[in-house]
Amino acid sequence: MELVCPAGTPTALKVAVEAGADAVYCGFNDETNARNFPGLNFNREELVAGINLAHRRGVKVLVAINTFPRAGAMELWHKAVDDATKAGADALILADVGLLAYAARTHPNQRLHVSVQAAAATADSIRFYVENFGVRRVVLPRVLSVPEIAAVTKESGCETEVFVFGGLCVMAEGRCSLSSYATGCSPNMQGACSPASHVNYREERGKMVSRLGEFTINSFAKGEPAGYPTLCKGRFETDHGIGYIFEDPTSLDAATMLPGLKAAGVTALKIEGRQRGRAYIESVVQSFRQALKALDAGLPIETAKLAALTEGQTTTAGAYRKTWR
Repeated sequence: MELVCPAGTPTALKVAVEAGADAVYCGFNDETNARNFPGLNFNREELVAGINLAHRRGVKVLVAINTFPRAGAMELWHKAVDDATKAGADALILADVGLLAYAARTHPNQRLHVSVQAAAATADSIRFYVENFGVRRVVLPRVLSVPEIAAVTKESGCETEVFVFGGLCVMAEGRCSLSSYATGCSPNMQGACSPASHVNYREERGKMVSRLGEFTINSFAKGEPAGYPTLCKGRFETDHGIGYIFEDPTSLDAATMLPGLKAAGVTALKIEGRQRGRAYIESVVQSFRQALKALDAGLPIETAKLAALTEGQTTTAGAYRKTWR
């Protein structure tokens, strides 16, 4: 299975390539990609240089243009498609139907992937993208069990890519309005969930309080790590006490699921983390490269190596197991 790794910066791309990635994914430094944060992403020259570097090492580069265009501003997204194709991207990762139609019509030889932001989770929806736009791969949303992934892969006849490590989102990808409600900035359109410009920390009565826009998200006792304030990972007071209502701070780690994902026919394994630093990229990519070598050799897969790099220092297999069904 192909190991697809994040590259939020040119330096991170180089680290991912050297650590053993089969492919890296990245985006332009504007609202056309769903990790539109200051200090991240690539300008046009950096993307060309990054693609050339990766190709010299036999590594593919996938360019995420996976936000939904604003009405009246299609030119920005069209230009991103044109420029990524011209730069030599091995595939474009797209979510919007109109943008897929533009890419398929304008660049018929460009390989296209459906982003997780499209939340395509059934064989029928995936076949729609394949039959109408010539899509070659779909990144599945993180809501399917391994048997469901196997069924979708078999019935759709399309390559599937699944997340195996990194941050989770309790919301269906491409459908969350919490950030736009609180800040006016949408992860689905502007590419920024809980943008740093709306984040505030302050001390109140001996505790560190985090806020997003006008909303108090969490408070932390002295010495307790203060997490980044996103609404879905806030700690709230209810009739049942104080706790994480939507989602606990934890990260996906599906290393133990690799044999099942391979048997399910999955083509590619995706690591989340374009906003993470070089040490994270290097450690996670190397760990999963070793896990894939162990899988191919029929050896046990070592786990729990990456706990220090996870949210809350805890991990979950998420929906892959779906023990609640």
